[in-house]
Amino acid sequence: MSKLLLYLKTDEFRKNLIYALIAIAGIFLTVYIGLRIYTKHGDAQKVPLLKGLTITEAKEILDKAGLEYKIDSIYQMDAKPGLVIEQNPSASALVKSGRTIYLTIITEVAPDVEFPNIIEKNLIEAQAILNNASLKIADTIYINDIARDVVLDAKFAGQTIKTGRLIAKGSKITLVLGNGRGANEVEIPTLTNYTLVEAKFALAGLGLTVGKITGNIVDTATARVISQSPDSTSRFISIGSPINLELANDITPTEKLPN
Repeated sequence: MSKLLLYLKTDEFRKNLIYALIAIAGIFLTVYIGLRIYTKHGDAQKVPLLKGLTITEAKEILDKAGLEYKIDSIYQMDAKPGLVIEQNPSASALVKSGRTIYLTIITEVAPDVEFPNIIEKNLIEAQAILNNASLKIADTIYINDIARDVVLDAKFAGQTIKTGRLIAKGSKITLVLGNGRGANEVEIPTLTNYTLVEAKFALAGLGLTVGKITGNIVDTATARVISQSPDSTSRFISIGSPINLELANDITPTEKLPN
């Protein structure tokens, strides 16, 4: 023990201690400076506002700021392609130079979706289904069918499109709907003020016939229709059905009403 105490009092120990302290201080200083360089301490800058810019404008700003970037893209209907809609980190956040900024832009190419099943759905249901699939209704066409406002067919670019077919988001679809009329029904014409000859001609053109003829008739050539049964308020009638006419000679001819 006495030898250790004697050694601690020697110049050699003091020199070794000083060397050790200098070495420790050097190591600490090297690590400290290295960490500051590695972490770029004091080199923070604000992230510029990029949302709402075009991707070209955003790239120019990031290049000047010494920031890296990665780009992801999504498709949105009715949105301008190439527009930055999201950024991470957000504007004004503090980052080091060389930091990667993640951008989300609108792509011009629409992704495909499977065409949903809308056949035999009513118009309101079909609209909701198409909206959920990011598709639009371009037009509606009505044909004779007893199912009113029910989808009978769907067309894209003039061709029938089948359920499950891939189609670009945002595409416009034409719907073929029933008008509530049977295929063998026609709209009842208004025959008031027609002569008998004119009424027969109009009915024949629609596939209808003249039923019972009644009224105060003196001259059938000049007599005109003053009422009919069924009348046009009934809207539709089967082809081949008769229309009963009441004629009279004592009315003043006026302008004929359209069919």
